[in-house]
Amino acid sequence: MAKQNKAYKFRLYPTDEQALVIRKTFGCVRFVYNKMLAERKETYETLKDDKEAWKKVKHPTPANYKKEYEWLKEVDSLALANAQLNLDKAYKAFFKGHARFPKFKSKRHKQSYTTNVVNGNIQLLDGHIKLPKLKMVKIKQHRAIPSEYTIKSCTLSMTSSGKYYISILTEYEKEIKRKEIEKVVGLDFSMDGLFVDSEGEKANYPKFYRQILNKLAKEQRKLSRKKKGFANWNKQRIRVANIQEKVANQRKNFLHHKSKELVSNFDAVVIEDLDMKGMSQALKFGKSVADNGWGMFTSFLQYKLKEQGKQLIKIDKWFRSTKTCSSCGNTQPMPIEIRTYACSCGLNLDRDYNSALNIKKEGIRLLASA
Repeated sequence: MAKQNKAYKFRLYPTDEQALVIRKTFGCVRFVYNKMLAERKETYETLKDDKEAWKKVKHPTPANYKKEYEWLKEVDSLALANAQLNLDKAYKAFFKGHARFPKFKSKRHKQSYTTNVVNGNIQLLDGHIKLPKLKMVKIKQHRAIPSEYTIKSCTLSMTSSGKYYISILTEYEKEIKRKEIEKVVGLDFSMDGLFVDSEGEKANYPKFYRQILNKLAKEQRKLSRKKKGFANWNKQRIRVANIQEKVANQRKNFLHHKSKELVSNFDAVVIEDLDMKGMSQALKFGKSVADNGWGMFTSFLQYKLKEQGKQLIKIDKWFRSTKTCSSCGNTQPMPIEIRTYACSCGLNLDRDYNSALNIKKEGIRLLASA
C-alpha cells in the first residue's frame, strides 16, 4: 500500500485573542525567515566562489534567535522551524537552477504559517480544532475527513479582507491502480471560455472577473481617494478585498466542478503544455488569461486524475494543433482573427474544435508509444 496525501481547507473563526496570536505568528515567521536569509546572503557573498565550503557552513536556527528576541517564545516554535525548512528548500532550488535566489518576505506577502502534528497537539473535536498556542479554535468543517486519514500538518492563512482559513494536510494508505485507458479527450485552451474539447463541447467559463470589473474599478477609485491608514481607508480596502476574493472563489468553484466532470467521464485528458505567463505578455491578453485560471484548472485535473489512476498527458507547446487539418493532416497559416478552419479536403470546423481533435490524436499517439 502506497502512502498518499490530501489537503482539506476550512474557514476558521478565532476569538480576538486567538486572532492576535495568529497575526503575531505571521510576523514572527516572516521576521525569522528574513533574518536567516540576510545572514545566509552575507555568508553566500563571502563564499559564493566556493560552493563546497558554503554547503559545510552551519547556519543559525530559530532557537538561536530566542535569547536576543524573547518575543519569539510567545508563538508556535514549529511554525518558526518550518520557516527555516522553507528557506532551505528555496536555497536548494536555487542551487539546482530551478528557481531564482530567495527573496525577502514583505508584509504584503501571503500571510500564513505551517505547524506540524507532535504528540497529539493538533486534533479535530466537535466543531473546533486544537492548535499549538491557540488551544480550541472554532472551525467550519463543511466536509468530514475519513477516520483512517492521519493529520500531518496544518497551514493557517489570512486573506486581505481579514478572513482566516486552515489547510489540513492528511496522509492515508491506498493502492492506486493504473486504469486502462478507453476514453480520451483533448482540450484546446480558449481565451474566450477556458477550453473547447474534442467532443465539440465548450467549457463556457462565465468570466467572473470581467463581470465584476466595473464595480471593482469604482470601489478602487473610492479607495484611492481615502487617506491611507485611517479607519475609512481600511473599511474601503476590505470592500475591495471582498470583491476580489469573491471572484477568486467563484473561479475556483467553477474549475473544481469542470475538472471533476472531465475526470468522471474520461480515462485520459490531453492538453498542451502552455506558457501562460509568456502568452499573456506576448499577446497582451493578461486579464483574459488571468481570469480563466488555466494553470489552476490543470493542477486540479492532475491531482484528480492521479487519485483515480487516470492520466493527464501534456503535449509539446510547439505542436501545430491550430495549423493542422484534423481530417487530412495538411497544414496552413491560421491568423488569430480567422475563427473557422477551412481545408481543401472539404473540412470546415471551428478552429478550436479542430485544434482539440488534433491534440487528442497526438495524445493517443504518445500513449501508444509509451
